[in-house]
Amino acid sequence: MVVEYRALETNGTWELCYLPPGKRVIACKWVYKINFNVYGTVECFKTRLVAKDFTQIEGIVYHDTLTLVAKLVIVCCLLVVTVSRGWFIHQLDVNNNFLHGDLDEEVYMTIPQGFFTPGDTRVCRLCKSIYGLRQTSRNWYQKFTQSLLDLHFVQSLAYYALFTYRRGASFVVALIYVDDVILTGNDMTFIQRVKDFFHARFTIKDFGDLKYFLGIEVARSPRGMVLNQRKYVLDILAESGLTAARPSPTPIEQSHHLGRASSTLAADLASFCRLVGRLLYLTVTRPDITYAVNLLSQAVHSPTTRRCGCSCASVSQIMFGSWSISSNFDRSQLTAYCDVDWDGCPLTRSATTGFFITLGSSPIFWCTEKQPVVAPSSAEAEFRAMADTVSEVLWLRWLLRDLGVHLQGHPSANPVFHERTKHAEMDYHFVCE
Repeated sequence: MVVEYRALETNGTWELCYLPPGKRVIACKWVYKINFNVYGTVECFKTRLVAKDFTQIEGIVYHDTLTLVAKLVIVCCLLVVTVSRGWFIHQLDVNNNFLHGDLDEEVYMTIPQGFFTPGDTRVCRLCKSIYGLRQTSRNWYQKFTQSLLDLHFVQSLAYYALFTYRRGASFVVALIYVDDVILTGNDMTFIQRVKDFFHARFTIKDFGDLKYFLGIEVARSPRGMVLNQRKYVLDILAESGLTAARPSPTPIEQSHHLGRASSTLAADLASFCRLVGRLLYLTVTRPDITYAVNLLSQAVHSPTTRRCGCSCASVSQIMFGSWSISSNFDRSQLTAYCDVDWDGCPLTRSATTGFFITLGSSPIFWCTEKQPVVAPSSAEAEFRAMADTVSEVLWLRWLLRDLGVHLQGHPSANPVFHERTKHAEMDYHFVCE
């Protein structure tokens, strides 16, 4: 706590003053956390001073709060391009990232607990952002974005968390996820220059080659790259009490459908929602459990004892799998597969869209979700699924173009369309175009 308090003072986070008339002061608290490494052992003990944002008033103490983080599909695309071209790929972390954002609003906070003198009525007028404020993440994103632009990076129009640098033969890409940054490219000299620039402006932790990012373990070899979430799976199994369960290659029985909530509601709603949320993140490297997790996600509003049992069975059948990227493939080929389960949901009669997209031989994007409107015919459901898939393919083409990957056109494997309904006419023309 003393080290954190001194770091805040050194950074010029606040200045002590008396609260002006008509102004409100927000409280703060100390938050403690234990960080673990990939092996499950304690890496460090962290202490942070956090403002209580629930007392902030919109339009007075804060305005804009929206910020961007890298989508995991972008991480997948970047890794595939990196492996195919043999680029360097490094990871770094910014120390106390949220404390570097400039604060435009007039915000007053109480003196941190344990560091005020009895009888002192002064408060802290915040000059920079602090953890807990609603606008903190946005302020940090703007600060870090400006730093990349100062280094002559260009912000991608396909997704604003991706930045590229081109000078002659040099090509470097920066991808930001809050305070975690991936740097990849063919110019190691410029990558080191970027690191030195960030360390001088913010102070960073340089982790070297990418090995562990957002809970995903990364292993690279001359044949390609392998990603897995072994530690994450172990944590899920331990929390669910299913560490000794036997694995199975299928997470749920075939053609399984959720029925109506006939059994009693489960008592522990929070645990069920937390389990489903963790399984959703596990689909990052496990596309084979996507459909099972999709079914469980539809029951978070009314988890019954039967559905909770189904979720535990799905967890117990998870095997330690991985997602691999091959270094030998034609990176100019983008292939998409889509299908639809028409009238498959017995509760809403909505169709379920599923698509799977690969770059070369490596999967980069997969999804399964219900269609928002009930389709009266299977043809309309198919057109809607194809239109959604084509939209994602178009966006991926724009993204890959920023990464220097120029795709070649390729025909559909089954280019037979029939305008069976008036409702599907727009989707039909969109897909054909």
